[in-house]
Amino acid sequence: MQAFRNCGLCASGSLLKGRTDFLVARRNMAVLRLSAACVQLLKDKANVFCRSPVHQRLLRVPKVARSDTVAFSLGCSLCAVPFTQQVENLSHESLIRRASCLVTDSANTYLSQTTLALVDALTQYAKALHTLIALQKRYITSIGKLTPAEEDSIWQVIIGQRVEVGDRLEECRRFESNWMNAINICELSAEAAYNSGAEHACTATKANLQVAQCKVEELRKISKKAEKKLAETKAEEIQRMAEYASSIDITDLEDIPEAYLRED
Repeated sequence: MQAFRNCGLCASGSLLKGRTDFLVARRNMAVLRLSAACVQLLKDKANVFCRSPVHQRLLRVPKVARSDTVAFSLGCSLCAVPFTQQVENLSHESLIRRASCLVTDSANTYLSQTTLALVDALTQYAKALHTLIALQKRYITSIGKLTPAEEDSIWQVIIGQRVEVGDRLEECRRFESNWMNAINICELSAEAAYNSGAEHACTATKANLQVAQCKVEELRKISKKAEKKLAETKAEEIQRMAEYASSIDITDLEDIPEAYLRED
């Protein structure tokens, strides 16, 4: 009897254990089916989102906003969703700072062009002065040695060179006016850049100003030196002509070219 009882208990335990395992297995299957349904649902949602107009607009955002994107997969599909780690600053201060940088860039370009034009004009003016000085010195050394025709020919060349000097000087004044406007604009733009917080643009503009002013000042000194030398040459010419006039008869003064007797 005891043996039958033990066998009955063993059989009952086996049946109970088998039923428990069956229930656990059914529960696991239910969980698996629920998980699969969730994954399929997320997959469908992701595919719909990727084809939606919202997603298409997001794909067209600027490159700066799409620089850091995180790609993730749901099931078998791949959907890229942009995540901006740092939103671009579009505050009034930032926009003003950007505008001031653009102004300094334009001002620096204007300064560069006007400086180049003025430097070239001053160089050509100095060359014209030196040419006139050479012509007048040549005339001084030939006073009293030339025929009236030769002397008249030399004076025609000198007068033509004087016209060239006047034209070059007028060109210098015109370009200098533009250059001064560029200087003023650069100074104002540098101040605006500093006030807006664009210290780098302000520093660069001030450096360009200093370089331009030094270059123009150097050419101005060369031109002033040439003008001073021309004035000395004219004084020497007048003295030499006076000496020549005192050494000849008064009737011979009629041969002195009228262009020489005229003061500039």
